Amino acid sequence: MTAFPRWLTLFSLLAVAAPVAAAPGDADFAKALLMKGVGFDTVKGRGKVPPYAAYLKSVLVAGGFADSDIAIEPVGEMANFHLVWKGSGKKPPLAIAGHMDVVEANPKDWVRDPFTAIEADGFVFGRGAGDNKFDVTMVVSTLIALKSQGFTPNRDIHLFLSGDEETEGVTAELQAKQAKAAGVELLLNSDGGGGGIDAAGKPIGYSLSAAEKTYADYQVTVTNAGGHSSRPTGTNAIAQLAAATTRLADYKFIPQINDITRASLIAQGRSTGGATGAAMLAFAANPRDAAAIAVLRAEPGLVGQIGTTCVPTLVSGGHAPNALPQKAVLTVNCRIFPGVKVETVRAELEKVVADPAVKVTTGQEWVSTPASPLRPDVMAAVTRAVAAARPGAVPVPAMDAGASDSVYYRALGIPSYGVSGMFMEEKDVFIHGLNERIPVAAIAPALVHWRVLITELAK
Repeated sequence: MTAFPRWLTLFSLLAVAAPVAAAPGDADFAKALLMKGVGFDTVKGRGKVPPYAAYLKSVLVAGGFADSDIAIEPVGEMANFHLVWKGSGKKPPLAIAGHMDVVEANPKDWVRDPFTAIEADGFVFGRGAGDNKFDVTMVVSTLIALKSQGFTPNRDIHLFLSGDEETEGVTAELQAKQAKAAGVELLLNSDGGGGGIDAAGKPIGYSLSAAEKTYADYQVTVTNAGGHSSRPTGTNAIAQLAAATTRLADYKFIPQINDITRASLIAQGRSTGGATGAAMLAFAANPRDAAAIAVLRAEPGLVGQIGTTCVPTLVSGGHAPNALPQKAVLTVNCRIFPGVKVETVRAELEKVVADPAVKVTTGQEWVSTPASPLRPDVMAAVTRAVAAARPGAVPVPAMDAGASDSVYYRALGIPSYGVSGMFMEEKDVFIHGLNERIPVAAIAPALVHWRVLITELAK
């Protein structure tokens, strides 16, 4: 029987249309792997995380890794994925992290089926195409390519893919403990950082995430005795909650700055230019500059960099159309500036509500952690990777406004860095929103990025 290259067997697993010439490490191969991955609707409650994990395992095994190198651990209806690529042991182990789950998407709201990847107009559309299956795919493709080409790392490489980053975060907490037990000394998180480009495709910056805000949900609750709707009383739970919601939505927390956000704002301000760039530089020089604050608060991509943000996200109330509401509940989602306690924010929200009948309680909260040190080896490797993938781009330490699995690793003393290979225009960012998409042109540079980054730190 004729011996076929292993990558041909591997490519057959993708089961999507793509050039036969595609091989591990090629953009066409990675695109096919990404599009197949989007087809697994890995939303909480659908049980599709384990099948997606099994699919990734099959691709990696076909690409040269042993079945015993990969463990899939059930965690409720979710699962954790753990690959160990044994190295020479000359250096302590490093880990790469990502997540397999995605947020919900209602097909009725989308132009295209969110769980059928579609390539159109230079983009791959689909839920999770960006968050986080893009970089998960780039990492998997890169590891397969390096393995097939005979690369031998000088340290163990652990790939941890969690199953519920978008919800409870239980799976990553378990994986962080495994990383600690394995002696992992640093984490490269694919679900953080990344770069921007202008309309001409020119890079305008790269954020190396070395810190992130604390995630917390708060419940704002009003309870009344209720009664018949024909006998309205002086109080109404829904009306009271509506008034509290307006006050919360209008409230702005005091702006804050730290060493990482100052460095980020200065670097971005210099490259951005215009009124926005000037505001970034002004705020970095004086965090009380009212004019600069107003400009930055008007920018969705920047408002989270200058302090704590809290927004109403869910509401429920009443129990019948012909009855006075007995209860109304609002969920307020907060992204808390590093160093600020969750309870401090809860108390502040309670003051903003200014109504003793409205109770503010803490719901889900993630662990709060300090920034990671800017290790010279990590900074050097990321600088080389970014320069190779996007000549002209320079990494700048940054704070992620959102939460990621990094918090669990930092909590155990493992320095963690968001080092996504994604570069795209701000106008094309629809993560967690309708018609999520990634530019096809972003795939090839991202593969270069991950190849250089992994080999630099593992050689």
